[in-house]
Amino acid sequence: MSLSTRARDFLAIEGLSAGQLVELLDAAERMLPVVVGGKATGDQSFSQALRGRVVANIFFEDSTRTRVSFEIAAKRLGAEVVNIGATGSSASKGESLVDTARNIEAMGVDVIVLRTAISGGAAMVAQRVRCPVINAGDGRHEHPTQGLLDALTLRLRLGDLAQKRVAIVGDISNSRVARSTTHALVALGARVVAVGPPALIPVGFDQLAGNGNITITHDIDAIIGEIDAIMMLRVQLERAAGAAIASDYRAAFGLTSARRARLRAGVPILHPGPINRGIEIDDAVADDLEDSMIMTQVSCGVAARMAVLLRAIAT
Repeated sequence: MSLSTRARDFLAIEGLSAGQLVELLDAAERMLPVVVGGKATGDQSFSQALRGRVVANIFFEDSTRTRVSFEIAAKRLGAEVVNIGATGSSASKGESLVDTARNIEAMGVDVIVLRTAISGGAAMVAQRVRCPVINAGDGRHEHPTQGLLDALTLRLRLGDLAQKRVAIVGDISNSRVARSTTHALVALGARVVAVGPPALIPVGFDQLAGNGNITITHDIDAIIGEIDAIMMLRVQLERAAGAAIASDYRAAFGLTSARRARLRAGVPILHPGPINRGIEIDDAVADDLEDSMIMTQVSCGVAARMAVLLRAIAT
């Protein structure tokens, strides 16, 4: 897949160095107080960093967390935001993704944030427009800002991620989140354990990021007491994953209260959302006030997207 190499685009985690990731994570962590308390740390202020700039959110797939967090991130930085969806846009009349992006760019926007069902769609647009493009999820390819926020969430709890063992459990075949988060974690020195039924783990996933830091297992109970963190994935029924799972999926792979009790003390629990409660994770586990970091992920998402927007526009 051909990717743009322009420095201000943010199309994938794959290919970023540990240093580049740490720089973005550090920037996002500095912005977290703005997200959770409305104030910057020290004498830093980001509220007018993008004043007078326009961010175009082109979301041709449904989204709540990603779209809203990009909008909040842009507004926290002082930018104006335009939201475009497939419904009500010329895409419903047959206009191509590239033509839509080029027309929006011609109106004077400073950055395009794009979500599309087309794998490689963000890179395709980046090759045809002059303004920076940020990938907000493209098909089954990547969701790089999600990978960034997941790494930030884990770093807040675990500190240095080197040699930490992180389980990613569930519908990996359909998950662009699994790909981006795996690339991020491996680049930062963590070890990823991909867990799920054989039909939902693609052949060769253990070679995704090289260096032998990815393993695959189909037995969650074999590793549940040995991991440093766990991220559950949504079973993506809209991508036909339902045909690949058995009726006992929860019993075989769900993070039930019984499995949660077998985790070591302090192991953080993540889920990128939206959650299929009672399938991949039990209510009591998702809402656990001690170790569930699902809401922390949401807050980190705004901070991570602030960092990426600043990288795209202010550099």
